Amino acid sequence: MASQQSGDAHQNEPEYNPHVSSSRWRHQESSAYRRHAAHHGPAREPVSTDPSTGSLANFLNSSRIEPPEDPNGGGNFKPITVTATQVDGEKAEDDGRGEAKADGKEVICGPLLNYRYMEQNRWYGSVLVVTKGGGKDVLYQPSLLLRRVGEAKSLLPGEAGAGTALNGANGNTDQSASQGTQFEARRLYSDPRSTFWAFQIDVPVEANEVKYEYVIHEVRYSREHKPRVNSFYVPAADESMRVMFHSCNGFSVGTDEEAFSGAPLWRDVMRKHERAPFHVMLGGGDQIYNDGIRVNGPLRPWTDIGNPKKRAEYPFPESLRSECDDYYLKNYIRWYNSDPFALANGQIPQVNIWDDHDIIDGFGSYVDHFMRCDVFRGIGGTAHKYYLLFQHHIPPPVSTYTSDHLDANGEDTMEDPNQMIDTFVAEPQLGNQYIRGTKPGPYVAEHSINIYSRLGARMAMLGIDARTERTRRQVNYPETYKLIFERLRGELAEASSSGRPIKHLILLLGIPIAYPRLTWLENILRSPLIGPIKFLNRRFGVGGGLFNQFDGSVDLLDDLDDHYTAKTHKVERRNLIEELQRISAEFSTRVTILGGDVHLAALGRFYSNPKLKLSVEKDSRYMANVVSSAIVNKPPPQAVANLLARRNKIHHLNHETDETLLDLFNKDPGESNKTADHNHCTMPSRNYAMLTENSPNNAATTNGAPEVEGDGQETGSFEGKDGHSELHSGEVHAGTEHRAASEAHGRGNDGSLDIRINVEKDQYSAEGQTEAYGLSVPVLRYEKPATAGSRGTAEVAQGPLPAQQQAD
Repeated sequence: MASQQSGDAHQNEPEYNPHVSSSRWRHQESSAYRRHAAHHGPAREPVSTDPSTGSLANFLNSSRIEPPEDPNGGGNFKPITVTATQVDGEKAEDDGRGEAKADGKEVICGPLLNYRYMEQNRWYGSVLVVTKGGGKDVLYQPSLLLRRVGEAKSLLPGEAGAGTALNGANGNTDQSASQGTQFEARRLYSDPRSTFWAFQIDVPVEANEVKYEYVIHEVRYSREHKPRVNSFYVPAADESMRVMFHSCNGFSVGTDEEAFSGAPLWRDVMRKHERAPFHVMLGGGDQIYNDGIRVNGPLRPWTDIGNPKKRAEYPFPESLRSECDDYYLKNYIRWYNSDPFALANGQIPQVNIWDDHDIIDGFGSYVDHFMRCDVFRGIGGTAHKYYLLFQHHIPPPVSTYTSDHLDANGEDTMEDPNQMIDTFVAEPQLGNQYIRGTKPGPYVAEHSINIYSRLGARMAMLGIDARTERTRRQVNYPETYKLIFERLRGELAEASSSGRPIKHLILLLGIPIAYPRLTWLENILRSPLIGPIKFLNRRFGVGGGLFNQFDGSVDLLDDLDDHYTAKTHKVERRNLIEELQRISAEFSTRVTILGGDVHLAALGRFYSNPKLKLSVEKDSRYMANVVSSAIVNKPPPQAVANLLARRNKIHHLNHETDETLLDLFNKDPGESNKTADHNHCTMPSRNYAMLTENSPNNAATTNGAPEVEGDGQETGSFEGKDGHSELHSGEVHAGTEHRAASEAHGRGNDGSLDIRINVEKDQYSAEGQTEAYGLSVPVLRYEKPATAGSRGTAEVAQGPLPAQQQAD
């Protein structure tokens, strides 16, 4: 939606925008926009550079558009249709109405490639395809041919023979199974619209990095740009994976997508993948944006209701569930088929957690009584269904919540026969990588699924599902944390006893955890002064832009409550970090955190209080938080990034742990001017991250990479320095001049972890060229204190400090 314009603009002037927001607090529709949207769709939105605090609010609420007052003005939901097209010389039979008759061979989405886990020198993954048509009876069961192409070092880009082993790009599949391994599909879910097939694939882990190709037999594809032959890489047995991290992979409602050239950073991802293949890509949430369900989808009539109480009482019958189900299905098919993302999701194995936009904006962070309304319970279950299918390749529950089908206690504990008509659902099956919560979430009536998976020889990842159990007062249940850390300790202990310890643990979170506080804004919005304004809003509509149209609360609070740094999550956040510190010390494992959501790039760190005189190499409290967001969505205005930079204080998790952002951005990307001169720690530009271990095996080559000269980093004493300075040699020259930002990324041999954030130079370029900013994180060489009473790291092993000793 259009951003604010000055009051000087007149209707007859060229810059006048009739669809402008009248609210300084959020993108609120004008009456002109409401009339326009009913017939033409959303207006275009330029990048806002409003320097006021209103920019912060507009940014945090950029995905929210209020409904039209006229009930006939909305409801412009148009189902996304997927039609059969002629592919590879085949065309489906016509059904007499001008549409292709489903024969079970038309792939309408996929293939989508997932990584699962490594075990006993084997790599396990899965491939998902969605075919047109289905039901209880199988129309056609596809099969997949997987073939070892060869060692990656002999298949560098540009060399003859690379990528041609499986019949070229036309997808003809005449080879015999003896030239590869045949995998049969498992049917996960099927109804008259579509069928989900998953291939569980596994290959040996060998002494060298190996390239594999796969093709699916006798199918047609509804998208010409989707490769018929896809490939992926498995790391060498004694090497860790090269990791790509992304979040916010979609556009908020009202964003002018053309002004941001679509999703060009995925082209940059694939360029880097061709030079040094990624073994896995970690999705930190918002892999898809489903917010449009309330603007041009079946929830528009619900959103149109002006009274929050009536909206909370709105039912979620089977008819509405079916429409919402259709919306989520078709939106997933549309987005996961979109070029260039579609190229990446079939060739770089994915591991994902979800966040609010995978459901709807702010889900889990509105007031409790409203979150328990029928509509939120209904869409929570429906979104979860397709999250499991598309992002995890596992069967969904047999049925999801409707207000039509409840037991005597008002619970949906029984299977709904209405949802089982001509529908097949496979038996539940979770892989070894999942850590399932003990009880359903408060608003999504399903168990959380957290993830532990080894990422090669010396790395592992832990992904915490921070959405299924989320409320305004909690992120996860205490019981879930207990399960997660029991599993983590068991895995790290087993790795240590096997002689192959985990040196780097990657913690995947949906929200940054080392990030500037916005307590001042929370205090204002929770102030008693807001009460009279809220009353006037209910009675006379005063300050309408300040209050959200879901539950009538102050609109920014759900966004602020989503952050780990919010007051309501302060204790839970501290307990999580302190438990990670204890585990880090126990196994001498360096923890690095990945977080997204905030639509800008930054690098936060936890570290020991400088008074302790503890070097980072021995500091189990040192954890870098890579903040990488968004790979697709628009960034915030400069004013927001600069405001956050002003709030980059040194905070105290407890008396022994400090935290702050690193000045990573020594310059703006390319020739752009994205930040103020004082701001070197927050970058409002689209981005994604890379993480690569500097393998101790590196010498002349690394998985086929050429030799690189010394890193040239400075050394010296860093003891006693605070977080506004470099804390170790890997932070010296952090930014564009760092070795990790160059072609030498990941080619050292000291066991450290190279981190590189690739930042978009020009949003108007469809090529997605990026500027690289780098640093490295050293391995941890923890030394246990001589006595249990020693200061320093002793408290890490003993437990958190008493509550009265916590600083902030």
